[in-house]
Amino acid sequence: MSVAKKEYKRITTKSLVDMKQNGEKISMLTAYDYSMAKIVDSAGIDVILVGDSASNVMAGHETTLPITLDQMIYHATSVVRAINRSLVVVDLPFGSYQSDPKEALRSAIRIMKESGAHAVKLEGGKEIKESLKRILHAGIPVMGHLGLTPQSIYKFGTYTVRAKEEAEAEKLKSDAKLLEKIGCFAVVLEKVPAKLAKEVAESIRIPVIGIGAGNGVDGQVLVIHDMLGMSKEFHPRFLRRYADLHSEMTKAFESYRDDIKNRKFPSDKEQY
Repeated sequence: MSVAKKEYKRITTKSLVDMKQNGEKISMLTAYDYSMAKIVDSAGIDVILVGDSASNVMAGHETTLPITLDQMIYHATSVVRAINRSLVVVDLPFGSYQSDPKEALRSAIRIMKESGAHAVKLEGGKEIKESLKRILHAGIPVMGHLGLTPQSIYKFGTYTVRAKEEAEAEKLKSDAKLLEKIGCFAVVLEKVPAKLAKEVAESIRIPVIGIGAGNGVDGQVLVIHDMLGMSKEFHPRFLRRYADLHSEMTKAFESYRDDIKNRKFPSDKEQY
């Protein structure tokens, strides 16, 4: 059943809560630069995540761990300059919040002050409770992230689906309620069983955004390079490719190369 869509001139954390209450699904994509963010914003995407996935898709690292706070601020600043409507959320990178709540607050403040972003996102539940509380008490909006948490990849040892076992599922449900209780405005669930994700979404008032978490949650997020088909290597079950830019861009680059080699570019009309 379709739901009447309210027009929002500017998306806020309250807008997302209202969307959940009204039964309207939330759209979310990553972006890391001005040009791409401008297109995403103009397309009406509700939330732009400046993800630490920039470590993978922008810098070519195997994991999200190497990206620094300075680099996240650089990407976030570029994105914020492009935005008229979307809510911009920025990942706190690995090492900037896990062990020291004071360091977590300093990291979050730097992102908010230096980039102009609207919120930050942290991976984890009970184990980072004090960092979350310190950031929230400073008035900084926080989006949580549970399930598969890529910054903990070496702890898990795999990118497989999380919370299939009862004990981990119960912890995830408990952590989601904790995030709501301490004041997070939303939570991302990554790579968890659809039935569990739906149960979590129905048990808390804040929006649950899924990536590989089924259709029973309040919204969806994808990495923009993945959904645009810019990479051929990454093809998890949850990914839907809405374009094949890898092929289209390759054709364009090859045509450009051939036109230069064959002295077809520039033409008489393309020179002064």
